[in-house]
Amino acid sequence: MRWDDVRYFLELARQGSLSAAARSLAVEHTTVARRVAALEKRIGIRLFDRLPKSWSLTQDGEQLLQHAYRIEEEALAFSRATAGASSLRGTVRLSAPPVFGSHFLVPRLAAVRRQWPGIAIDLAGESREANLYRREADLALRLSRPEAPGLAARPLAQIGYGLYGASGWIGRASQEWEFVGYNDSLRETPQQQWLEKVAGARPFVLRSNDLAALYQACRAGLGIAVLPHFLARDDPALVALAEYPCPVARQLWLVVHPDVRRSPRVKAVADALVTLFRESAAVLA
Repeated sequence: MRWDDVRYFLELARQGSLSAAARSLAVEHTTVARRVAALEKRIGIRLFDRLPKSWSLTQDGEQLLQHAYRIEEEALAFSRATAGASSLRGTVRLSAPPVFGSHFLVPRLAAVRRQWPGIAIDLAGESREANLYRREADLALRLSRPEAPGLAARPLAQIGYGLYGASGWIGRASQEWEFVGYNDSLRETPQQQWLEKVAGARPFVLRSNDLAALYQACRAGLGIAVLPHFLARDDPALVALAEYPCPVARQLWLVVHPDVRRSPRVKAVADALVTLFRESAAVLA
């Protein structure tokens, strides 16, 4: 039996359809069907009922699913252990919030690059939290402390926020102000809740789940926004509206799975990041 075929079986069971499983595995849907059929032929058991719009586990498939999960856990543990035994050469996968990664982290990587000459960084800018148990990333920068058991987390820095607008808003009566902010998917973030109180009954002319879009909307004069200082403080197109000091500060965490933390290259990158953030604390605050 091939572990890779079990992996296709598991993903199809999770997703319930060929198309969804194919997207998750980054393959064609025909590949998923072929690999699952090969597994069924090899073990002599029908695992799925093929329905018009979905694949449903058979009773036999249900019984084997938990065993497949245990196989997956062992395979992932083996993968993390190999990372822990690796050398100072290779790739380190780093997950970070998109705008933070592109506007703050990437411009500063060159200054610390000499500390890891044999290491390449694979930076994933993503709003979701990468699953460190499944090796979706080796290191993760997060704006909340992880709740999942077994992960190691270290506080790096405080990210400060302020109220910003294009120069065209200066001189206009505050009751005429209009705002841009997060939509419902991120409405519970501390900075957005503060902005809602500041705006009161005044309108939001744009909402988005994309900080980059809000930043560009603010620069263009579409409305006033709450933005992290590292993004807006030194932008000549923006003016800080100091009469509304923002009390929000978000803690940034560096998160790693303990198995991977033993990897020399992961440790080298983590140590360099800790130094980078310590030296940049004033820029972020």
